[in-house]
Amino acid sequence: MSDFDAKGADGELSVEEIDEMRGITHDIHSLSHVNTSFSWKQSRLLWLKDEDANSKYFHSVLSSRRRHNAIVSLMVNDSLVEEVQPIRQAVFSHFRDHFVSSNISRPGVENLAFKNLSYVEGNGLIKPFSVDEVKTAICDCENDKSPGPYGVHFGFIKEFWEVVKGDIM
Repeated sequence: MSDFDAKGADGELSVEEIDEMRGITHDIHSLSHVNTSFSWKQSRLLWLKDEDANSKYFHSVLSSRRRHNAIVSLMVNDSLVEEVQPIRQAVFSHFRDHFVSSNISRPGVENLAFKNLSYVEGNGLIKPFSVDEVKTAICDCENDKSPGPYGVHFGFIKEFWEVVKGDIM
């Protein structure tokens, strides 16, 4: 590979040399993949043979977290609640009382007077945008904002407006 790189830096490579270089690159990637797979399998064998040296540590961390996240006692109406079942009942009743539906008189829209649009105003809502309106909207956007999944940002659209204007419109 280094011979081909040196030769390519000095001049052009022939078609055969480029094909040979691609073959060598493919072989290198294949060997790297095989080596990675072999190393992973070897590590699994060592783990099975010697067991995981850190498993005691990780189990202690998990146990500590479980103890830390547990609710041992709870204050409910100025009294201390302990044990699993009373705590569970206190939590359940708190949320049941909190989310119970109550009949609240809410204002309605029946007696409100809404302003109606005229026929001309209504048609103005569905008329096509003009080129100037679209260009103004695009110019108001920041350059590095992307309008979609294609990665074309507003800076690109602004720079090449005359080229992309037809596609956008």
